[in-house]
Parts: sequence; C-alpha cells; structure tokens
Amino acid sequence: MERVEIIPESNPNPNDTDPIRKAITAGFFYNCARLQKSSESYTTIKCQQTVHIHPSSSLHKENPKYAVYYELMLTSREFIRQVVEIDDKWLLEVALHYYKKTKIEDAKRKMPKAIKTK
Repeated sequence: MERVEIIPESNPNPNDTDPIRKAITAGFFYNCARLQKSSESYTTIKCQQTVHIHPSSSLHKENPKYAVYYELMLTSREFIRQVVEIDDKWLLEVALHYYKKTKIEDAKRKMPKAIKTK
C-alpha cells in the first residue's frame, strides 16, 4: 500500500458495500454489462455482446440494471460469472477515459421501467 500512497481505512459502516463494489468497478470497468429491455439478458457496454448471468450466481434472478463481471463463460450461451451489481454513475467516475457519457446516458433511457423477478 505504501508504493501507491494509499492509506488503508476501515469502512465506518460495515453494512455499506458501495465502497467495495466501487473498487471492484474500478478494477473491472471493461467487463460491464447492462440489462436489456427484455429483462432476460444483458449487453456488454463496449462490445454490444449479448450475455446472461450464470444460473449459479446469486444475482441470477435479481436482474440488476448494471453489473460488472469477472469471467465470461461460453457454453450453449454466453454467461457472465462472479457478478456484482453496480451504479452506472460509477463507470463515469472511474473510467471516463473508457466510456462516453452519452453512451451511458442513452442506455439509461432504454432501460425497462419495471423489472419483475421470477
């Protein structure tokens, strides 16, 4: 930690996972997907590739609007694994050099209004 001059701090509110999820977003911002209108699949933001959350994931039935994933697995369909729900604003905070603001905002307008979980 001394090498990059980061002062380690403990989270004052252990129930607040936002700092951890934001840190994961900063590390894996290029592996980001957003929920499609159908609410059944996701599209990777940069490559426009259709993917699905793997059935073994705890977020499989949750359908978060935006997600960062660690692994892309190809079977009969393309699945994303090790998935974390994120806030779309974080992408512009941590990776403005990679994502365009208009692309994220356009995606917001195309989101489904109500998401029904099965």
